[in-house]
Amino acid sequence: MPLKIVHILALLMSFSLFSSGTVYAGETEEEFNVGEMIMHHIKDAHEWHLWGPDHGGTSIYLPVILVDGTSKVFSSKHFYHGKEVSFELSKDEEGHYMEGVGPAKGYALYHEKIYKLKNGQMIIKDGHAENAKPLDLSITKNVAFMFMSVILLLVILFSSVKFYKKNGAVAPKGIAKFVEPLVVFVRDDIAKENIDAHKYKKYTPYLLTIFFFILVCNLLGSIPLIGANLTGNITVTMFLALCTLLITLFSSNKNYWKHIYATPGVPMALLPIMIPIEFIGIFTKPFALMIRLFANITAGHIIILALISIIFINKSAAWGALSVPMALFISVLELLVAFLQAYLFTMLSALFIGAAVEEAHH
Repeated sequence: MPLKIVHILALLMSFSLFSSGTVYAGETEEEFNVGEMIMHHIKDAHEWHLWGPDHGGTSIYLPVILVDGTSKVFSSKHFYHGKEVSFELSKDEEGHYMEGVGPAKGYALYHEKIYKLKNGQMIIKDGHAENAKPLDLSITKNVAFMFMSVILLLVILFSSVKFYKKNGAVAPKGIAKFVEPLVVFVRDDIAKENIDAHKYKKYTPYLLTIFFFILVCNLLGSIPLIGANLTGNITVTMFLALCTLLITLFSSNKNYWKHIYATPGVPMALLPIMIPIEFIGIFTKPFALMIRLFANITAGHIIILALISIIFINKSAAWGALSVPMALFISVLELLVAFLQAYLFTMLSALFIGAAVEEAHH
C-alpha cells in the first residue's frame, strides 16, 4: 500500500511538471530549460504554485508584508498578475521582472525579491538589481510551509500527550504508537549515549524538538504539489545549526575550553598551531551540520526533477516508462533520507553538546 501511494504521488508530480509554464508559455512551445524548471520548483516564492502555467495556472497567492516608511499588506497576486517587463541580460539572454499593480504599484518582483522602482524602472546591471529594497516580512512559500509543519507537529504531539494523560502508562494506541518509539529512541540512543548520564535530561527536549521538526519537514517536503523545500533552504538549516552552536557554547565548562586552549598531551611548542585549529573547529562543526542537511535534501529534489525532465528533453512521453520508475525509486529513497538526516542532525548536535558538558577524567 505505501508503494502505491508513492507511485500516485510520483505521477502527480510528473503531471504537475507537464502542465508547468516552465515548459510551455501560453500556446507557443518554448525550448525546455532544465535548470530554470528545477530552480523554479526548489526555490522560495511569494506564491504557492500548484499546477498549470506559471502565473496563470492554479496558485495560492500569499500575503506580502512590506515596511517602507509605513506598513503595507497585500496579496502577491498584484505582482504575479502585474506587468511583465523584459530586458536584455546579454546578447543571447533575456530577463524579466514583474511590475506590481494596485497596492503593489511602485514595487517590482525580480528573482522573488521585492524592489522599489526608481522613476518607474528597475535598474539592472550584469543581472543584479541596484534598486533599493523595502523590509520584506512576507509570508513566502517556505514560511507558510513551516507554519503548516509546526501546526501538524503540535497536533501529533499534543494528541500523544493527551492519550497518556488520560490513560496513564499503558501500551500506546493510535498516533502514540508512532511517537513513543521515536521519543524513546532519541532519549536513550541519542541523548543518553552522547551526553553525560547526569545531564542528558536537560538537553533531551531540544534534541526531540529538532528531530521531530526536521523529520516532519522532510516528509512533507517530499509530497508533490504541496511540498516545499524547507529543509533544503540554507537559511533554515543555518538557524538550526546556530541553535546547536549557542547551546553548546553556553553549556560548555572549563574542561571543554581547556581542551581547546591547552589540549592535554600536546607539547607546548605545538599549542600555537593547535589552538587556532581547535578554535576554528568550534564553528566548522555547526557549519557542517548546516551544509549536510541543506545539500542532502536539495540534492534529492534536484535528482527527482532531473529524472522527470528526461521526458521533456526528449519531447516524448514514452521516456516516462524509464524516468518515472527511476523517480519513484528516488522518492522511496527520499523517505529513508528524511529519517536519516533528522537522525544525523540530532545525533551530531548531541555529540557536540556532550563534548561541551563532559567533566574532566582523572
